[in-house]
This record gives sequence, C-alpha cells and structure tokens, in this order.
Amino acid sequence: MTLEIRRQTETPWLDPATYWPRMTAATAELDPPYGAICLPALSHNAYEMLRRANGTTIRVASKSVRVRGVIDAALAVPGFAGVLSYTLPEALWLAEGDEQHPPIMDVVVGYPSVDRAAIRRLASDPALAARVTLMIDGVEQLDLIDAVLSPRERETIRVCLEFDASWNSRILGHLGTWRSPVASVEDARALARIIVGRAGFTLVGTMAYEGQIAGLVNEPAGSPLRGALVRWIQKQSVNELADRRASVVSMLRGLTELEFVNGGGTGSLESTSSEDAVTEIAAGSGLFGPHLFDHYRHFTPAPAAAFALSVVRKPRDGIATLLGGGWVASGPPAADRLPLVAWPLGTKMVAREMAGEVQTPLTGSGAASLVAGDRVWLRHTKAGELSEHLNGFAIVDGGRVIGAELTYRGEGQVFL
Repeated sequence: MTLEIRRQTETPWLDPATYWPRMTAATAELDPPYGAICLPALSHNAYEMLRRANGTTIRVASKSVRVRGVIDAALAVPGFAGVLSYTLPEALWLAEGDEQHPPIMDVVVGYPSVDRAAIRRLASDPALAARVTLMIDGVEQLDLIDAVLSPRERETIRVCLEFDASWNSRILGHLGTWRSPVASVEDARALARIIVGRAGFTLVGTMAYEGQIAGLVNEPAGSPLRGALVRWIQKQSVNELADRRASVVSMLRGLTELEFVNGGGTGSLESTSSEDAVTEIAAGSGLFGPHLFDHYRHFTPAPAAAFALSVVRKPRDGIATLLGGGWVASGPPAADRLPLVAWPLGTKMVAREMAGEVQTPLTGSGAASLVAGDRVWLRHTKAGELSEHLNGFAIVDGGRVIGAELTYRGEGQVFL
C-alpha cells in the first residue's frame, strides 16, 4: 500500500459522537492495543500546516512521526521537502531507503551526534555524505568527527550551525529549551569562521528552534491568566528572535553560501514563516494532532492518530479498567503528559491511580456503561512517542481499514 495524502473537504472529527464509534467499527477485527490513523484527518492536518506556513517549505520532523510510510506520504505533497531526523543512525537509515521506501535525499540531523560508528559510516560513503547534514554547535563536535576519520581519510561532512532561539527575559529569565550555547551574532560568527576555515567540513545551513513559541501551549484549559502570560511571552520572543535571526543569517551569508535556514515547529508555523530570513520550518507533530495541540489558540489539528485499549474488568459498577495505558509523554511530569481519553465522552482516569503500565481504571458517566471487551480510544500527549509503543498503525478511510503502516519499532528500529 502506498499512502496518499490528499485535500479534504469533510471534517468528521468535529462530531466525536460519530467519529470515534466509526473508528471503532472500522477496526472491529483488531485486538487492542492498537493504533489507528484516520487518513482524511491526516490529510487535513498536512494541508492545514501548509496553509499556516504560507508558502514556506516544511521539513518533516521525523521524531514526531516515526512511521516511514507517513513521512513518504508527506514528502510527496508539494510544500513538504526534506527530513529533520533526531539521531544520525536514523538519518542514515532514511537516506539509504529500501525496496519499499525511496532514499530521502536531504536529511538534517536535528541534534549533535557523538555516535562514532555512525559518523564513520557517514564519512566513508559518498552517497550518504551528500544526503545527510550534521548539527554542530561547538568546536568539540568537529574535533570528535576528525578523531573518527581525519579529513584526508573521509568524505567532506555537511554541517548545520545551530544557534539558541531562547528568549532571556529580564524579569522571567531563560525561556525556551536548553540547546545550543551559540546565542549571539558574535558567538555564531566565531564558530562559523572555524567551520568555514576547517578542512573536511562544509557549512550548508543554520537552525534555531523556538521551543517557547512552537512548543508551549498558549490557551491552557482552566488557566486564562497563564494563557495570557504565555501569549505575551511568545509575542515578545517572536519580535526579539526575528531581529536576531536576521542578523545571524546575514552574517553567515557573508561567510558562506547557505542552502537553508531552518526554524520553528508545528506551533509556530505562522510566526516563523513571516520571517524573511527563514527558508524552511521543521514540523511534524501537526500531522498526527496529539492532544497537546488542543490548547493552542491559533490552530487546532484533527485527532488523526489515536490508540485503542480494552476494558478487561469492572471493579465497581461505575469503574471500568483498561489493560495498559501508561504511555506517558516526555517533559515535566504532570497530568498533561498522560494520554487523554477521547472516547467515550464523560470518562476520566482515577486521580489516585491515573495511567498505569498494566492497568488504567476509568470513572465518570462514560465508564458506567462499559463492559469487558469494549474499546476505549485515547490520544497521546505528543506525536511520535506513540509510535514507540506500537508496531504499526491501521489506516482508516471511508469507515474501513484500507491498509497498515509500520512504525520504526515495527521495522525493528529503535534509535533513541
């Protein structure tokens, strides 16, 4: 099966009372736990991402998908191009391809790599060295690559310079993710000059990830004051970063010819695409539409990917217990890292037990009518992490399963 993303006019997910029972009926022959992707919802999300990017190319962030069939389908849509991978072994695997998946010709590794075996493989293969770009934010990373294979012994390594996109507020302090130590134009100039002047490396791009804009919910449920504060922070950060990124990019273009300037994420498609300096945005979570994105003011993706668990016991009349459920997302440990019960409505986890590795009791009006063998639909907080729990996803379209796509795990790949 070749997955095809196509424009949609119908939005069945807006009526949960129809959408989720239809997903249940379509997958009735499957035994939980299993994952399902609604193809119309996936397609809707892809084209909504393109609309929000307003003509700026979207590089698929593979960490947020981890399903080669979905990555291939997205890349077949005009407006999507290239992959941002999360490890070098993954990048090499994607760049090689196989009989069912074409090699991806442009893969940027989103994080620095110290995997010596993978670096050796990249540096020894002309085809892979032409397709894969490593992330650099310090001289020691260049030294490590040279220690694996000297410039005389290897292919030239393509590198991308990452600079820090965090906002340092005089009142609130550091806001954003702790990534690159390169924060200022001067920092970037110093490192770029070293890269450009060093044998065995070619500086081809730059990246900055504004996590405090792209990855921070700005309309949290039940917290209007927090939402207002986050939106204020994001507005200030957008303005500061746009000026700083433009200065960094202008400086770098004076030193070398950049192929790309990467920024943003699913949550910042609008603001990042408004910057003239940016040539592409890395995004992937918006394809699956995990429940984290239910709490952004400026967009709401469709719940394209979800997983089903079975009710296996009824400890009380008003409680139904699922087998499994503790598929917790990364980040600060809190309730918003737990899966969200999507169906049946009026169903919630028990506060003193929540989602467990082997069982998850549910209560509420929706749980009262559940019996052993019933399916409950849940949505993961984040996107690609769900793929680490599943060997594959059933693909649902037109009220029936039309095929399946293997996750990385289902293909026997565990990269991180």
